[in-house]
Amino acid sequence: MHNNTWELTDLPSGCKALGCKWILKRKMKVDGSIDKYKARLVIQGFRQNKGIDFFDTYAPVARISTIRLLLALTALHDLVIHQMDVKTAFLNGDLDDEIYMKQPKGFVMPGHESNVCKLKKSPEGFVMPGHESKVCKLKKSLYGLKQAPKQWHQKFDDVVLSNGFSLNQADKCLYSKFDAYGKGVIICLYVDDMLIFGINQDQVNKTKEFLSSNFDMKDLGRLR
Repeated sequence: MHNNTWELTDLPSGCKALGCKWILKRKMKVDGSIDKYKARLVIQGFRQNKGIDFFDTYAPVARISTIRLLLALTALHDLVIHQMDVKTAFLNGDLDDEIYMKQPKGFVMPGHESNVCKLKKSPEGFVMPGHESKVCKLKKSLYGLKQAPKQWHQKFDDVVLSNGFSLNQADKCLYSKFDAYGKGVIICLYVDDMLIFGINQDQVNKTKEFLSSNFDMKDLGRLR
């Protein structure tokens, strides 16, 4: 809801609504203890039809040879290297296609938190009272959609390039930005993980602030 991923609407004639389910996981620490409990809403993308619900699905990732080269340059020139992670990265991708989804279990519209659901049979598919016939029209991509990786990479690409970064022609997941004095940063993207290489700590910090202002980021600090 915070990301404005969908809006409730009536299902247009001739359209179908895809199902969805909650995936629950326990994230463990290295010592075997529980780090956190994680819930992710996943749409049934396997029910999508090519040419109707999606067209392109490709999304580039950084080559391992590129990462090794950057690590070698870091050692040679004593660069600063930090790591960041994008939280729920695929939810940032803007959708070009018209996709509808059934309401997820337990969904409550903002402003209706005090409402209760009257169960007719079982709690397996209860929805908001008064909105039972409505579906979710997706504004942004969800995990499980065929085009989700492509839409996320396109969104990241647009944001970074509009901020003055240049795209490397040999690797489409490598972005750089340098000033007239040769000071700057390099961002290497691998799906939702990124490495930031900088001449100094100040350049890296500025890049982190820029990324955090556009996406919900997790700062992992210096690369280990």
